[in-house]
Amino acid sequence: MSAKATNLKYVALIGNPNCGKTAVFNHLTGMSQKVSNYPGITVEKKIGKLKSDSDEQVNVLDLPGTYSITPESIDERVVAEQVMDWIHGINRPSAIISVVDATNLSRNLYLTTQLLDLGIPVILALNMMDRVNKKIVLPKFSVLKEKFGFSAVVPMSALEGWGIGELKNAIQTAGTSRNPRKSKMLFSSHVEVHELLNPLVEFLQQQFDYTPRIARVQALRLITRQSAVDLYRPPHSGHHFFKAEIVSEIEKLREEAVKAINKAGLNHRTLEATIRYSWLDKLLQQSKEKEIDVLKRKSRSEGLDNILTHRIFGPIIFIALMVFIFQSIFTWSAYPMRWINAGIELIGNYILDIMSAGILRDLLVEGVVGGVGAILIFLPQILILVFFMTMLEDSGYMSRVAFMLDKFMTKVGLHGRSVLPLMSGYACAIPGIMVSRTIDGWKERLITIMVLPLMSCSARLPVYALMIGAFIPARKVFGLVNLQGLTFILMYFLGTFTAFVIAKIFSKFIKVKGQSSFVMELPPYRIPLMRSIFHQVYMRGRLFLLKAGKIIMAVSIVLWFLASFPKANADIADHANKSNTKQIEIVNPIHNSYAGKIGHAIEPIIKPLGFDWKIGVGLITSFAAREVIVSTLATLYNVEGDGKNMVSLSESMKNDINPKTGLPVFSTLVALSLIVFFVYAAQCMATFAIVRHETNSWKWPLIMITYMTSLAYIASFIVYQGGTLIGKF
Repeated sequence: MSAKATNLKYVALIGNPNCGKTAVFNHLTGMSQKVSNYPGITVEKKIGKLKSDSDEQVNVLDLPGTYSITPESIDERVVAEQVMDWIHGINRPSAIISVVDATNLSRNLYLTTQLLDLGIPVILALNMMDRVNKKIVLPKFSVLKEKFGFSAVVPMSALEGWGIGELKNAIQTAGTSRNPRKSKMLFSSHVEVHELLNPLVEFLQQQFDYTPRIARVQALRLITRQSAVDLYRPPHSGHHFFKAEIVSEIEKLREEAVKAINKAGLNHRTLEATIRYSWLDKLLQQSKEKEIDVLKRKSRSEGLDNILTHRIFGPIIFIALMVFIFQSIFTWSAYPMRWINAGIELIGNYILDIMSAGILRDLLVEGVVGGVGAILIFLPQILILVFFMTMLEDSGYMSRVAFMLDKFMTKVGLHGRSVLPLMSGYACAIPGIMVSRTIDGWKERLITIMVLPLMSCSARLPVYALMIGAFIPARKVFGLVNLQGLTFILMYFLGTFTAFVIAKIFSKFIKVKGQSSFVMELPPYRIPLMRSIFHQVYMRGRLFLLKAGKIIMAVSIVLWFLASFPKANADIADHANKSNTKQIEIVNPIHNSYAGKIGHAIEPIIKPLGFDWKIGVGLITSFAAREVIVSTLATLYNVEGDGKNMVSLSESMKNDINPKTGLPVFSTLVALSLIVFFVYAAQCMATFAIVRHETNSWKWPLIMITYMTSLAYIASFIVYQGGTLIGKF
């Protein structure tokens, strides 16, 4: 969303990744965006209204975290394109809030100096002041304000919630503050560079009517990165359309300047950083305070990193954590699941008792309560998974996992920053795909997107839990690990391992020029804020109930209709009398329903996998969302039941007998075949929609559907047929 959507005054919130910017945004607006101790959580623009006692309404625009307004990755490009609009006078904010980490002021102020160039009032929000101790001596706030020309300098702590009122006051008065100090920082001690850039500077001034200051910094940015030139090309040129000949001339002048600068013994790629940091060091020294030095002392985080990111012990600890998490998901959720299941059966039987027989009662019990209730049972497992994943993110451990696995990721064609999207995929593939915008290389980002749905998301969890709970014995392996929990872990491992194999294959076929680099700030370890964690768990559970619940209810109602109609028992009986044959449909009318006909039509295709017609119907409905297969089976078994009692899905599956063979429809082998199918299955319409959006092409979602469906069928075929052969010997 853009601030231009309204006519309200607005301020822009900008800062480095992991500086607490989103937490500041939440305090200012009262919104509840995700806050984690991991760089790159905010990947889109967000906007909210400033909560203030003032009558004047102000919007706050939260932009993705970036180290520079020269873009390297897609999320940084969002900021760069927004700044391009401001440079050209479009929808400029009344002020910019530059959020910085007070414990690392020198690095954070690099981006701030770029913002000062824009001629927009800049408020410096010195966040994380609660972490500043006696060993970190900051310049005087009045000196910072005077030397840099800030509209205001506000010390604060978003974690502890103080300084927010002062920041709101600074926002309200920013428009009346004096203009930013017109510092001559650039080229003041680099006359030679100034002369070498003159042709490009003059061209920019002539074509775009830039001020001398903007022309100089834009010229410097253009020679530093090719991506800065791309901002002048559609569609990255924002609301402007620059003629091709103008962009070509910029390219030409840039190449000439780069050659001249390199010939002078300077590195054009690091020139802007060299000039800005030189100026920053000079101004910080002039503050007459001690230099900020947190590098000379060994922090507690560094001590932990020696163990947690160790070449040998680090991966072992990570794997042990994953085993513990997935074991906990299965064991800790047992009692809550039983309580929810008992509650659902109680509700269903209560409706059966108080309502007279009829279509409405059947719809409520068999369709709504049976279908939706079958999914609600697995809510505790989803919440436990979200709890652990949020704990890992908020503690800062996920950044270490990315750092630790970078070499391995590179070998399989991925990127160190692929770790967070892939780990996010355990909860849901959609936010994981969006977080992949932090990966600066297009090839690595595309491969990450293509393999991410192979990570077993929470939507698969109900399928795993249902089949494992019903058909895998609850006994100990080696007296230590529960067999059900071990099977659960192996399914997650299977999807993850396959994702790496497929990534390696994709890396061989996707050819892209250039190579991405991996630079990531490792934030300090922090004790997670439990209020924030439980809020995320609540929001995730609410999202599951509202969004998935709506889909499940809609599908359950439609499926109930398909499984209940046509009511053709009389016609079938008449046909049976005339032909003197016994029709199975008289015993089970569902076989002659619309759903039954659809299921029986596709049964020959899925029979080699061990699946019957009911599973076939579930595979079709689960394309809306993977977990829908559970509610589908629940609805079918309820419709097929006697209508006098609520049907327990797991018990119904155990007792289901194939009338043709006299054998159970479900067995341990069939359950494993179905689980493996869902490890790989392309059963999520929303995921394909977001892949289409992120790649701007239908090519990649279609490839994804094709390879995942093929993989699911082949793997399931091998499991079932292989298991059948082994059973014969």
